[in-house]
Amino acid sequence: MTPSNAVMPAPDARLRELDLLRFVAALAVVLHHEVGRIAGWGVHNHDNLPYVSVVSHFGNLGVDLFFLISGFVILMSGWGRGVGDFAVSRVVRLFPAYWFGVTLVVVLYLLTGIAGFTRTPDGDTPLLVYLPNMTMMEVGAGAQKMETVYWTLWVELHFYVLVALLIWRGITYSRCVGFLVGWLLLGVFAHEAEFGLLEKLLFPTWAPYFIAGMAFYLVYRFGPNLVLGLIITCCWALAAYYRSTIVNEELVWPGVWAHVTIAVVTVIFIIMALVATRRLSWLRWRGFTVLGALTYPLYLLHETLGRVLVEKLRPHMDNWELLGLCIVVSLTVSYLVYRLVETPAQRWMKPRLKAAAAQIGAGGARVPPPTGSAESQPARLTTSRSTDPLLPA
Repeated sequence: MTPSNAVMPAPDARLRELDLLRFVAALAVVLHHEVGRIAGWGVHNHDNLPYVSVVSHFGNLGVDLFFLISGFVILMSGWGRGVGDFAVSRVVRLFPAYWFGVTLVVVLYLLTGIAGFTRTPDGDTPLLVYLPNMTMMEVGAGAQKMETVYWTLWVELHFYVLVALLIWRGITYSRCVGFLVGWLLLGVFAHEAEFGLLEKLLFPTWAPYFIAGMAFYLVYRFGPNLVLGLIITCCWALAAYYRSTIVNEELVWPGVWAHVTIAVVTVIFIIMALVATRRLSWLRWRGFTVLGALTYPLYLLHETLGRVLVEKLRPHMDNWELLGLCIVVSLTVSYLVYRLVETPAQRWMKPRLKAAAAQIGAGGARVPPPTGSAESQPARLTTSRSTDPLLPA
C-alpha cells in the first residue's frame, strides 16, 4: 500500500468546533425563517424588525455551511464501516426526530388551524401530504413538503446514496480523490447537457459543498496537498456562482445578494479550512457538545413552533420579545426532543436494525440482537463520529 493510500488512524477527540459551527448554522436558519418567512408578522419584515431582518435575510446561507460540514463528517463516519452499518447509523439518526416533527405539524394544525402546507378545501387534515412526508421522500414523490427545511433532507439522502456506493467499493485515500473529481466533473457535464436523470442523482448545484467537505476531511486526516487544494478551490468557485445566481433572491436584493453571498460562501470555506488544518482545535468547551445535540431537532422544529407562536401572540407582545420567545421555546422543545424522543428511540432502534442488517448479510440466518451498552447507546455524544451537522452518526 502506498503512503498516499495508507489509512491513517483518525483522531479520537470529538471535534467540538464542528458542534459550534452546526449550532451557528442552525441559528442562522432559525432567524431567517422566524423573522422573514412567517406570514403571521403581518407586515414586511424590514418594518417589523428593522435591524435583524437585514442580517437574517441571508441566514439561509446557514444551509450551505450545513452541507459543507456534512461532507466532512459523513466521510469521517463512513470510513472503515460497511454499507449496512452506515445505513443503520443514518436511519437511527434521521428518523426519530423527523417523525416527531412531521407529526407535530399535523397536531398543531388540528389544534390551531395553522400550518405551513396548503390546506385541503374542506379543512381536513391533509393525509395525502402527511404520509409521503413520513417517508422523507416527499420531494422525489412530487408531494408537498410539510415544512420548508425538508428539502435539505432530500439533498442529504442523495449524498448518502453516493457515499454508500463509495463505502461498498471500499474507501481509500486514492479512491476518495477519484470519487470527488469524478462527481464534480460529471455533475457539471450533466448540467451542461441538461441530462435530467444524472442531474437529479448528482445535484450539481449543491454538490460542491459536499465534495469540498469531503476534501477538507482528507486534509484533516492526511494533510494538505495541491490536488486537494485545487478540488476545494473549484468547489468554492462553483458554490459561490450557483448560490449567487438564485433568481428569486436577486429579485429581493438586486445588486446586493450576489456580493454578500460570495463573501459568506468564502468565509465558510475559510472556516472549514481552519477546521481541516486543526487551527480551531482549541475550541474544547463541553457545552458545544450540548449545542450540537440540539441542532437537528432545532432545525426541524423551529418554523413549526414559531409559526404558531407568532400567529397567536403577536397582538399581545412586543416584536422583539416575541422573537426571543420563539427562539427560547424552540431551543427548549429541541432539548426535550433530544432527551425524550431521539435518545430512547435510538437506543431501541439501533440494536434491532443492526440485527436485521446482520441477518440480511448472513443470507437469512437468524442473528440475535446485539447487546451491551456500546451497541445500545446513541453514538452522538460518545464518539468522534457524532459531529454530523444535521444528521450525526
